[in-house]
Amino acid sequence: MKLKNLSIFEFDKFAESHPLGSYHQSSNYALLASEQGYEYDLLGFVDDQGNIYAASLILSKKIGMFTRYGYAPKGFLIDYYNQNLLKEFTQALIKYYYKKNFAFIKINPEISIGTMDYKNKRITYNKNQIIDSTLKSLNFRKLEGEKHFETKIPQFNAVQILKSTNLRTISKNTRNKINKSIRNGLSLIKGERDDIAILYEFIKNKVNHPINHYYNYYNAFARNNSIDIFLVQIDFEKCLINLRQKYEEEVENNNILVQKVMENPNEANLKRKLSSDNALNIYRENIKVATQYLAINKTDYIAGAITIKYKNRIYILISGYNPEFKRFCPNYFLHFKLIEYYKKDYDFLDLNGITGDFNGSNPYKGLNEFKLGFNPLAFEYIGEYDFIINDGLYKSLDQSGQLAKEFKRKEKSIN
Repeated sequence: MKLKNLSIFEFDKFAESHPLGSYHQSSNYALLASEQGYEYDLLGFVDDQGNIYAASLILSKKIGMFTRYGYAPKGFLIDYYNQNLLKEFTQALIKYYYKKNFAFIKINPEISIGTMDYKNKRITYNKNQIIDSTLKSLNFRKLEGEKHFETKIPQFNAVQILKSTNLRTISKNTRNKINKSIRNGLSLIKGERDDIAILYEFIKNKVNHPINHYYNYYNAFARNNSIDIFLVQIDFEKCLINLRQKYEEEVENNNILVQKVMENPNEANLKRKLSSDNALNIYRENIKVATQYLAINKTDYIAGAITIKYKNRIYILISGYNPEFKRFCPNYFLHFKLIEYYKKDYDFLDLNGITGDFNGSNPYKGLNEFKLGFNPLAFEYIGEYDFIINDGLYKSLDQSGQLAKEFKRKEKSIN
């Protein structure tokens, strides 16, 4: 068999039929990467009759003065259990890219090696772990210590099964926040390309990408309707009406609790009274905020997301909200409404990364708890590897610190 440069049609057709296919391995993603300064190849590994047995989008970029590196986002589209095929394919890659002065090709296959149980703080591993040994035997170097977001694509991920998700299947805390957000007058709005400017205000402090990065995403994936823009809108008039109604209901409840405490000041009654007092304070503050904003505008946008559609799966590329309106739970509302929006036509919603750190000091503990509150499936993937093309060049890059410099810069990431 031999390597062949595939046409866009040939590559996309193979990728869409492959079990490891994702939007990262698509001609759309290649087009996006070209806007980020990468060159790319759409390679297939074919027999004499032209049958494709493996393929990969491989991006490439200079590192240092004369050296280049490659990146196969989400890894090669190949049967990693077929060791002979994998060996032949990687040897062909070495032969192809060695003469182009490549040092290595980075891969991060979406191969699950374990199911995560955050409630009991453990990971149950599966037979896919053996692939790690296979890769290392073929001159792949694994990046170790990937508990947080050190890699180009998160090693730990949460995936929502859409058709079996509803308000009853998610955690009580998450369900309460969603119901609260609905009462607060929030609604989901389908956006257009121009609305990226609104959305960008909610995400610009999360990553180091300029706004043009997201316009490039839209241009690359809109050509086959594979991208959606969503905004969350708040109606302050409706919000105020609902808040005042809830406040009045809580006042009545508080008066009853006052009487109960006077008649029987036990611990249970005191706790309920304190909880009611706290609820009243929150309602007063929320009423104040809603009144202030209603004086300026009847409605406003307070959150948003960009999603990518590929095969039977939805990926949340990026999402964010205005922290001034955190009290109205826009992020919980956004994610639940995305589930409702897509569940009829798609099977999975990729929540885009969690961490594998179970410690209470984990700086991303809040992010984990938010996503896991929807009770998704949580996985550990096999990780990120550098496939060495030229050992001498790779060692030189490593020892000079150029590898660390290149991949510690978050702005270098395409995602």
